[in-house]
Amino acid sequence: MARSPSSAASASHAPEQNRLLAAFTPEERERIFPHLQLVALPLGKALYESGDVLRHVYFPTGAIVSLLYVLENGASA
Repeated sequence: MARSPSSAASASHAPEQNRLLAAFTPEERERIFPHLQLVALPLGKALYESGDVLRHVYFPTGAIVSLLYVLENGASA
Protein backbone atom coordinates (compact mmCIF):
# COMPACT_ATOMS: atom_id res chain seq x y z
CA MET A 1 0.00 0.00 0.00
CA ALA A 2 3.05 2.21 -0.13
CA ARG A 3 3.33 4.86 -2.77
CA SER A 4 5.72 7.57 -3.74
CA PRO A 5 4.73 10.87 -2.13
CA SER A 6 4.17 13.93 -4.25
CA SER A 7 6.03 17.07 -3.20
CA ALA A 8 2.80 18.43 -1.63
CA ALA A 9 2.17 15.18 0.24
CA SER A 10 5.75 14.90 1.43
CA ALA A 11 5.67 18.50 2.69
CA SER A 12 2.45 17.92 4.62
CA HIS A 13 3.70 14.60 6.03
CA ALA A 14 7.37 15.30 6.69
CA PRO A 15 9.03 12.83 9.09
CA GLU A 16 9.75 15.70 11.49
CA GLN A 17 6.01 15.95 12.18
CA ASN A 18 6.40 12.80 14.26
CA ARG A 19 7.74 13.82 17.68
CA LEU A 20 9.96 10.78 18.03
CA LEU A 21 11.60 11.33 14.64
CA ALA A 22 11.86 15.07 15.32
CA ALA A 23 13.97 14.29 18.41
CA PHE A 24 16.66 12.54 16.35
CA THR A 25 20.04 14.18 16.02
CA PRO A 26 21.05 15.37 12.53
CA GLU A 27 23.36 12.34 12.23
CA GLU A 28 20.54 9.94 13.12
CA ARG A 29 18.24 11.65 10.62
CA GLU A 30 20.82 11.30 7.84
CA ARG A 31 21.08 7.60 8.60
CA ILE A 32 17.38 6.68 8.92
CA PHE A 33 15.34 9.18 6.86
CA PRO A 34 16.40 7.77 3.46
CA HIS A 35 14.86 4.45 4.52
CA LEU A 36 11.45 5.87 5.47
CA GLN A 37 8.54 5.42 3.12
CA LEU A 38 5.27 7.34 3.14
CA VAL A 39 2.39 4.88 3.40
CA ALA A 40 -1.27 5.83 2.98
CA LEU A 41 -3.53 4.01 5.44
CA PRO A 42 -7.33 4.10 5.18
CA LEU A 43 -9.43 5.01 8.20
CA GLY A 44 -9.91 1.97 10.41
CA LYS A 45 -6.93 0.05 9.03
CA ALA A 46 -5.49 -2.41 11.57
CA LEU A 47 -1.71 -2.13 11.67
CA TYR A 48 -1.28 -5.40 13.56
CA GLU A 49 -3.54 -8.26 14.59
CA SER A 50 -2.98 -10.55 17.55
CA GLY A 51 -0.30 -13.09 16.68
CA ASP A 52 1.08 -11.14 13.70
CA VAL A 53 4.81 -10.93 13.16
CA LEU A 54 5.92 -7.29 13.37
CA ARG A 55 7.62 -6.48 10.06
CA HIS A 56 7.31 -2.67 9.98
CA VAL A 57 7.49 0.27 12.33
CA TYR A 58 5.05 3.14 11.79
CA PHE A 59 5.80 6.76 12.67
CA PRO A 60 2.46 8.56 12.23
CA THR A 61 2.69 12.13 10.94
CA GLY A 62 -0.95 13.05 10.42
CA ALA A 63 -2.95 10.45 12.31
CA ILE A 64 -3.89 8.98 15.63
CA VAL A 65 -3.05 5.37 16.37
CA SER A 66 -4.80 3.53 19.17
CA LEU A 67 -4.04 0.28 20.94
CA LEU A 68 -6.79 -2.13 21.95
CA TYR A 69 -5.85 -4.65 24.62
CA VAL A 70 -8.16 -7.58 25.39
CA LEU A 71 -7.91 -8.85 28.95
CA GLU A 72 -8.11 -12.52 30.01
CA ASN A 73 -11.73 -12.06 31.10
CA GLY A 74 -12.69 -10.74 27.65
CA ALA A 75 -12.90 -7.08 28.68
CA SER A 76 -10.96 -4.61 26.60
CA ALA A 77 -8.92 -1.54 27.42
